[in-house]
Amino acid sequence: MKSKVDKFLDAERVGVNDYRGRIYGRYVTARTQELAPSVIQGLKPRAAHLSKLIRLHFPANRNVAILDLGCGHGALIHFAREAGYQNIIGIDHSRQQVDAARRLGIEGVRQADLLEEISAISDSSLDVLVTLDVIEHFRKHELLGFTDQVLRVLRTKGKWIIHTPNAESPFGARIRYSDLTHEMAFTRESLSQLLLSSGFTRLVCYEDGPVAHGAMSATRWLLWKGIRAGLRLWFAIETGDLGRKAIFTQNLLAIAEK
Repeated sequence: MKSKVDKFLDAERVGVNDYRGRIYGRYVTARTQELAPSVIQGLKPRAAHLSKLIRLHFPANRNVAILDLGCGHGALIHFAREAGYQNIIGIDHSRQQVDAARRLGIEGVRQADLLEEISAISDSSLDVLVTLDVIEHFRKHELLGFTDQVLRVLRTKGKWIIHTPNAESPFGARIRYSDLTHEMAFTRESLSQLLLSSGFTRLVCYEDGPVAHGAMSATRWLLWKGIRAGLRLWFAIETGDLGRKAIFTQNLLAIAEK
């Protein structure tokens, strides 16, 4: 018969392996505000950011093979197709997210374990792999294996587009701890360590600030520029570095090239 200590340790092991299942099982609804909109028009607040990402970082060739891994309810897929990229599909671990994509009428989104899914993809078969708000959910040993798989499935000069919490930001902890399934946050340096040591040839990181597309957003953009100047001054006073390359937004965008 197992002792109380053994039973407790068994429960702990199950908890470590199963907490993701509990959270992902209600990933859309177990929040103060539901993650997915009820109608396709509800994606409009994300249009400016995602359209800019597509415009600046997707290849000019609209026929490239793109996989959005951890696609959520398919917002990026929707705007990419509007921009002419039809060869794009999405995978998400959460059944609720996939069901939300179907309710929104976004096709090509299915449910699967991300690590298992990428392991089954053929070598050098993708031009672009996108992970928006994904890699922070992995533990370090999982992330190393995942990175190797991304490198394997990308074609030469293929891109890995990453959006993730920025630990360099004064408010980086807000994003890092906003989701119980987050395991990590990153900086330009830690991402460089991961990707360049794994075989990627180039990495460029960007801030994820306001995108001007109207009067209100233009005002936010101007105010952010002022706040950023103040943060650079703070950074320079503390370190002596002028902070030209510092990223202060709560999330960062990284583009890695094979």
